[in-house]
Amino acid sequence: MTGTSARLLTLLSLLQARRDWPGATLAARLDVTPRTVRRDVDRLRELGYPVQAFKGPDGGYRLDAGAELPPLLFDDDQAVALAVALQLAAVSGAGIEEAAARALTTVRQVLPARLRHRVDAVQVTAVPHGRDADVDPAVLVALTSAVRAREVLRMDHATPGAPEEWAPPRRVEPHHLVTRAGRWYLVAWDLDRADWRVFRADRITPRTPTGPRFVPRELPGGDVAGFVAARFKGSTGADEWPCRGVVELAVPAAEVAPFVGDGVVEAIAPDRCRLTLGAWSWNGLAASIGRFDADVTVLGPPELTAAFRVLAARYAVAGG
Repeated sequence: MTGTSARLLTLLSLLQARRDWPGATLAARLDVTPRTVRRDVDRLRELGYPVQAFKGPDGGYRLDAGAELPPLLFDDDQAVALAVALQLAAVSGAGIEEAAARALTTVRQVLPARLRHRVDAVQVTAVPHGRDADVDPAVLVALTSAVRAREVLRMDHATPGAPEEWAPPRRVEPHHLVTRAGRWYLVAWDLDRADWRVFRADRITPRTPTGPRFVPRELPGGDVAGFVAARFKGSTGADEWPCRGVVELAVPAAEVAPFVGDGVVEAIAPDRCRLTLGAWSWNGLAASIGRFDADVTVLGPPELTAAFRVLAARYAVAGG
């Protein structure tokens, strides 16, 4: 690929990434002069891309939306990224497996042979997290539309095991749609319960019409990823386990380390280690430590010692 062709691909990629680009910024990103940027923009226009110039203190360019855009161009990294993304879409839980496979086939057919070989070399084996969590793509569209429009969402939310009785729809202010471990979740402010909630999207049935527009509230902590992670750990505050303890185990550290997740293992002897671990409850933490099948010495806190006593009595009854 010649230098000019490569630069045109980079310029097109930048113009697709955001709406407005000051000319000086584009020149700096491409490491060329503003005059070269103008010439490259003219070349893109000749290829059929509707690049518009706008006036202002800086002046710049934007790629206008058009109904008849020419075929998109991909550089090597973009082609590989697209191939990986479409293969992973098969286990996204969004119910788009077949569409993703067809899209990958379509993209592959229009790529040059050189890029096609690179895409074919990327073979990703994506393991599903569970097939009971697929979401109707129409539901995802309805949720994302409500999030973007900042409109109150009326919805039914099924709870497994709960009696199937009529209930009024939930009213929530939808803030974020997130995916975690192959499942989709809606982070929203529940108007009836006056609290933040995380709803599984595959259990949501949106109702129409949506409600009035709302002013977005500030999410606790300000970070949606940290907020969701904390909720799954049973914490209503920071992204950390509400119960955390320290023990010594009569087993080598190397045998414990692969199974502690975000815990910390320290070797204190060839056949002993110190483990710092967290869980959603003290009983849950004690049970989790017991799975290592080793003698345990509790270093703290007292709540963990009490939890071991509770489990010891419970297991004694079960084993009696």
